[in-house]
Amino acid sequence: MRILSINKTLHHDGLSITTIQESELATVPNITEYSYIIINGGDGTIRRVIKTLHTLEHTAIIILNPTGSFNVIAKLHRVPKLQQVLLSLSQGKSPKTTRQSYYSLNEEIFLFSAGNMGDLQHIFLAETLRFGILKNGMAKYVLAVLFLLPVHLIMTPFMLLSKRKFFIFAPAGFIKKFGSFYGKVTDTIEIDLDNGYNHIELDGDVVTVRQSILKVAPAGTIHILTTP
Repeated sequence: MRILSINKTLHHDGLSITTIQESELATVPNITEYSYIIINGGDGTIRRVIKTLHTLEHTAIIILNPTGSFNVIAKLHRVPKLQQVLLSLSQGKSPKTTRQSYYSLNEEIFLFSAGNMGDLQHIFLAETLRFGILKNGMAKYVLAVLFLLPVHLIMTPFMLLSKRKFFIFAPAGFIKKFGSFYGKVTDTIEIDLDNGYNHIELDGDVVTVRQSILKVAPAGTIHILTTP
C-alpha cells in the first residue's frame, strides 16, 4: 500500500508516504501505484487535484486533511482526523468510504459550487481583503458578506431571472432548479453567457473561461475516506 501526500510532508510508522506539491501531480511516475491520496488544503485544492486525477483517469481513495477556510467537502462528509486515519491504515484496517460526485464545466472540474452570481463577487472581495491581520481566518469572508449584503439583497432577484447568470450548489439537491439556481446536475446544462471572457467561481476558486457557451454535466465520482 502506497500513499501520496499533496502539499504537506507526513510520516507514520509502518506506512509508505510520498510527498509532492500540487503542481507536480500531473508528472508523478506510476501514479496508479498509489491507492490513497492525501489532499492537504481547502476546497480549491481538492478541486484542482480532482481535475488532474480526472485527466489521468486515476481513482485512488481520497483522504482529506482540511486546512482551508470553509472545507465544505470535509464538513459534508464529516471526515475523521488525519492521524486517526493514518493509525487505522498502519494497523491494516480497511476504513469506510463514501462517494462524492463531481462535475465538468467545459474543461474545468468542480465538486459542489459553480457560478457567476453573488458567490463570485464574495470571493473576489474576500481575496482583495486577504492581507495584514485579515490574511488568515474567517474575518475577511465575514466582512465581504457585510459589505456586499445591500447589493445581494437588491440584485439577487434580478440575477435569478437572468439567462446570463447562474449558480450551482450541489448540496442543495432538494431544489432541482429555481430560476438560474441549480441544486442538481443530472443532465447536461447549457448556458449562453454571450461573452467570450468570463470569470466563474468553482468551489471557492475563481477561474477564467474563454468561451461564451458553458456546458455543465456530471463527470464522475471519487471515493472519500469517512471513517478511520
